[in-house]
Formats: sequence, C-alpha cells, structure tokens
Amino acid sequence: MHGRRFDARRTLDLALAIALALSLLAALVGSASADSAAPGITVCPSCPTSSIVEALAQVPAGGRITVRAGVYRGQLRIDRPVQLVGIGDPVIDGGDQGTVVTISAPDVTLQGFTVRGTGTSLDHEDAAIAANGERATLAGNRIEDALFGIYLRNAHGSVLRDNTVSGKEALPVGFRGDPIRIWYSNNVDVEGNVARGGRDIILWFSHDGVLRDNVFEGNRYGLHLMYSDRAQIEGNSLRDNSAGLYIMYSNGCVVSGNSLTDNHGPSGMGLGLKGDDDAMVQGNRFVSNRIGAQIDESPHSLTAHVTITGNVFAYNDTGIGFLPNVERNTVAGNDFIDNVEQVAILGGGQLHDISWTVNGRGNYWSDYVGFDANGDGIGDVSYRAQHLFESLIDNHESLRIFLFSPAVTAIDFAARAFPEVRPQTKLVDTAPLIRPVVPPGLVPGPRLAIRTRLVGGRSAFSRRSEAWQ
Repeated sequence: MHGRRFDARRTLDLALAIALALSLLAALVGSASADSAAPGITVCPSCPTSSIVEALAQVPAGGRITVRAGVYRGQLRIDRPVQLVGIGDPVIDGGDQGTVVTISAPDVTLQGFTVRGTGTSLDHEDAAIAANGERATLAGNRIEDALFGIYLRNAHGSVLRDNTVSGKEALPVGFRGDPIRIWYSNNVDVEGNVARGGRDIILWFSHDGVLRDNVFEGNRYGLHLMYSDRAQIEGNSLRDNSAGLYIMYSNGCVVSGNSLTDNHGPSGMGLGLKGDDDAMVQGNRFVSNRIGAQIDESPHSLTAHVTITGNVFAYNDTGIGFLPNVERNTVAGNDFIDNVEQVAILGGGQLHDISWTVNGRGNYWSDYVGFDANGDGIGDVSYRAQHLFESLIDNHESLRIFLFSPAVTAIDFAARAFPEVRPQTKLVDTAPLIRPVVPPGLVPGPRLAIRTRLVGGRSAFSRRSEAWQ
C-alpha cells in the first residue's frame, strides 16, 4: 500500500516537472520569436541612426527599418528586400527634385509615410514612389505634391492599399502626371486608395488586376485601362472626373458595384467601352453624368459579347449611348430613371443585335406609359423609344440647345400627328418592368434636387436624387 502511494507521488512530481520544463521552453521560444520580430533598425532624429539612407545601407536583406516621426529630406533608393515602416507619420521630402523613392528590389514594403515634393519633369516621369520590383507592398502612405504618385513598372503581384494620393493641382491638367500608373504589372491589387487632382489612374498591359473600394475623383480619367485583360473593378467611387471609367481593348473585364457620378466634360461619361470583348457590367449606378455608359466597338470579336444588367441609369443627360456599329450586347434588368435621353444612337443610324429582354424580363423605363393588367410586374405593352427630337439630336448634337424648349414639344407633337415625319423606332423592349429593380444599397430617396449645368457649352436642366450620390 505504501509502495503504491510512493509511486503515485513520484509520478505526480515527474508530471509537474515535465509541465514546468515545457512552460519554460515555451517562454524561451516566445521570447526568441519576439526578438526575431523586433525592428532591426530604428530611425529617428535623435536616434543613433538618424538617416533612412544610412539605415538602408546597414539593413540586411529581409530586414526591417522602423522610422519614427520627423522630416527626412532627399531621395531614397531601395535595392534589397526590406520592410520600411513609418510610425507617427514620418515625412520623406524630395525637395521638388526627381523621384523621391525608387524601389528596384522585389518583396519591399513601404508603409505609413508621407512622401512629398517630386520634380516636375514629364520626360523623366518624376514620381513619389516608383517600384520596379515584384511583390511590392505600398500601404497606408500619404502622397502629396507629386507629379506621378505611385508608378509600378514590371512589378507583378504588387499591392497598393489604403494610400492617399494628391497631385500638383496648380499645374494645368495636361502638365500633371498620373496619381497611379501601372505598366506591364500583372496580378496587382489596388484596394482602398484615394486619388485626386491628377491626370489619369491608368493600367497599361497589366492583366488580372483587382481594383476594389477606391475613390478616384477630380481627375481627367478616374480610371483608364488599356490592353489589360480580366480586370475586376468592384465597389469603387468614380466621381467628378471628365470620364469616370474608360476600358479600351481589354477582354473579360468585370465592372460591378461601382458608383459613377457627376462625370462631365466635352466627352464626359461614367463608363466607356471601346474594343472590349466579353465585358460584364452589373450592379453599378450611373448618376448625373453627361453619358452614363458609352459603348463603342464592343465587343470587338465576332464570337464575343457584352452584358449590361442590374444597373441604375438615373438623371444623366444620356443613359446609354451606342455607336451604330455596336452589336451583340445584352441590356436587361436595368433601371432607366429620368435621363434626358434614355438611349442614344451616337451619330445616328440604327441599332442591330441588341437584346433588351432576357427570359421574359426587360428593363424599367421611367417614361413607360403602358399598363400591367395581370399584375405580374411586366408591362403588357412594349416600350418603344420613338421620338423625333431625339433622332434629330442623335444626328446633330448642336440641336441640344433646344432641350426643354417649346420647340421640342412642337416637333414631337407633329411627329405623332403626321405619320410622314414619324421617326424610325430606336428600340423595342417587349417586356418592360413595371417597378425598378434597384440593387441593394441603392434605394433612391423621395426628394429630387433640380440644378442647372452647362452641357457641351449649352444650358440644360437635369434632376438628380441626393440619395443616389
């Protein structure tokens, strides 16, 4: 009996010893991990290392430099994989000379800085941050007074997240650089950034990019893609640009859940598609633009298609404008609400091979005058766009000066009274929706604000709901 008690006590003591050893080992491992995660070099005005240039010369590849608040003047060149992390908003000031930060190595992180004061040479493409290495991570930076803001070249797999970029707004637009320019850089993630006051946010020859939850406003092109296939453009706000989003010669792009508002100018539009195959435009809102969406030579290939569905086109001068050579477009399940002209044929002519109805459901048209006798939500009479004055302005843009004048009423009354001058039918939607199909989060408010603006050099009125903005 005593032997059993002795063995039990020895077993308990052994177990406690093992537990204590494991606890000590875990503490040692945690301490080592904490040491390894600690910054390799700390830079601050009063630290032993007070220069970022000096720290870059000392840090090993894969190391970390923590930079505390202060103003650090001069240009930086990062030629090895490092993490450069700012604490307390340190400032890198280029002194209005050249490019401020040049990254030539892969796997570089630059986070938490204000970068300002580039040169003004368009020839040299002076930029706040120029990255030529793959997998760069640029996050949480503020870029000010920059000709070009962030410039990626052959920087595949890079991430731009939560940066704010403002250009040299004192310069004329043609002399400014691009807030964000991405060149030959595939699989780039651009998310949560704000860019304003520059020329264009542009992707050239950069495939499989993701552009999500950004705010691009007050630029020439809010976002411009050329030869950049399979881009995912989601949840962005593109406002107060000359053109909100323009996609050229880029295949398989998806444009979803974006807000494109107040984009005006001589050729202003919310969205432009030119030479694009298999584009999907769904769940966006196009509000108070000169043209909500302009479709030109899209799709380009004979076997391709363009789908426009679930969008809201409201209070634009023109909801959708098609060039007469456009075919193989499906436009169904959209809301067309109080656009001055719901659909335009730019330059005149006739539309061919445009599908306005899918599976027995068409679009909602605010100017539909039919009825729904059986209550199934589908109009029993087709929606027909057939207005003489609209046909005239499609052929002669200068006639827009007469919009909202008594001449418009007189011309359209004459067209109804005298079949000899009745215009050809622009489009027929055989299953118009009685109620709008508004995407979630886009419910319009009950009040409309009326404002006057200049449209192509001529005065016109438009209505818009503040709740759509």
